[in-house]
Amino acid sequence: MKKAERFTVLGAGHGGKAMAAHLALLGADVALWNRTFDHISVVKKRKGIELESVEGGIHGFGAIDLVTSDIKEAIDHAQVIMVVLPSSAHADIARITAPHLKDGQIVILHPGRTLGAVEFAKVIRDNGCTTDVTVAEAETFIYASRSDGPAQARIFRIKEAVPLAALPSTRNEMVLQAIEDVYPQYIDGVDVLNTSMNNMGAIFHPALTLLNAGWIEHTHGDYQFYIDGVTPSVARMLEVLDRERVTVASSIGIRARTALEWLQLAYDTTGEDLHEAIHNQPGYYGIKAPMTLNHRYIFEDVPMSLVPIASLGKRYGVSVRGMESIIRIGSIIHRTDYWRRGRTVERLGLDNWSVSELTRFVREGVIESM
Repeated sequence: MKKAERFTVLGAGHGGKAMAAHLALLGADVALWNRTFDHISVVKKRKGIELESVEGGIHGFGAIDLVTSDIKEAIDHAQVIMVVLPSSAHADIARITAPHLKDGQIVILHPGRTLGAVEFAKVIRDNGCTTDVTVAEAETFIYASRSDGPAQARIFRIKEAVPLAALPSTRNEMVLQAIEDVYPQYIDGVDVLNTSMNNMGAIFHPALTLLNAGWIEHTHGDYQFYIDGVTPSVARMLEVLDRERVTVASSIGIRARTALEWLQLAYDTTGEDLHEAIHNQPGYYGIKAPMTLNHRYIFEDVPMSLVPIASLGKRYGVSVRGMESIIRIGSIIHRTDYWRRGRTVERLGLDNWSVSELTRFVREGVIESM
């Protein structure tokens, strides 16, 4: 695919507004879609978003060419569709976009969490999409950002290197080339199994929230999420979850980074164990905990990040008792069944696949048995 010039951003939260404004300031033709029009009415009235950045980063008024709550209009605009919504919304977005997707379009999930691209591709097919669309996922969200108002966004940091993989991975280079003029930060993520199994949010977010549930409810999040919340005992639980994740990855042929390796790669932080490494990371100081247990660290990261890893483990014979315990606690606290709601191998149509079939699918796109 040639260099993309027309982008549609689906989702007008802090991340979506930051991405739309950033793309516009880089010279792209940008559409912004949100299901609830009231949330984007000010952007439409002002015809853009005011973007601020720290330390001399990109800033200014990003003119948005199309602001709409009409999904067909938004999809028709785009060469590349950027999905910047909670992963719990991915399946629904796939359903409503399926009738409107066109040959040659690229859909990128920011991020996919675990097996997001697999879910999205399955849902659009199940809903009648037969066009040649490439679905890709980023390993993590490229920005640290927030919304300063209905038509304002602020970028605190842009990550220097973010792995991205297409489904199938034979299209990685095509996707990266399409967006490299605006996003040179994206690098080849090998395949969507690699981007999925290196999802560190699955390890840190649910356990840290649930194991500190009493503190969150008592203080309404008025403590340091990582520094105060990661005690030696909590860190031991994180290490168990991390070992399970790495073992599940190994069972499907993936050499996943350990949490310690990731901390060193992302932040140049080291330690003898997770407790020491987390407390050696200056960036974690001052980050407050969620104010409530009704938070995406549970309702998004449990079913969309942790459940699929655990489900893969159970399918391929790996003990995931630590993950199962966190999933169960989250389900009890939220009075729901996150196993039933989550991205299980059964829901994704992968429950009868061998490792070689799964690997061939993510690398070559073979889908006959799905």
